[in-house]
Amino acid sequence: MQPRKQRKYRYNAPIHVRQKFMHSHLSPELRKKYLQRSLQVRKGDKVKVLRGQQKGKEGKVDRVNLKQEKIFLANIELSKKDGNKVPIGIHPSNVMIMDVDLSDKKRKQKISKDVGKEK
Repeated sequence: MQPRKQRKYRYNAPIHVRQKFMHSHLSPELRKKYLQRSLQVRKGDKVKVLRGQQKGKEGKVDRVNLKQEKIFLANIELSKKDGNKVPIGIHPSNVMIMDVDLSDKKRKQKISKDVGKEK
């Protein structure tokens, strides 16, 4: 496939498809618990950065931007020359979910449904 067509597809994808781009790997413990490799990153999840300058840092997801395909973490900011702090956008493929936020009933039900069936 041609890279330009893949880029066009991702850029013009509708929201329900863009949500599928926002999946991230689960930690080994969560992988055993939920019997799946990845899960969609959501606000409130605790993640660990695996790539880039912020590698090794952990933080809670503050915001998810579907348009840019980025997640923004609490306490991971860039200091600008004038002293302002700006949150850094990180691609979900570069993080690992360490703790899942189960405050949403639908998400909890979906994960428990996946655990119920053996793969």
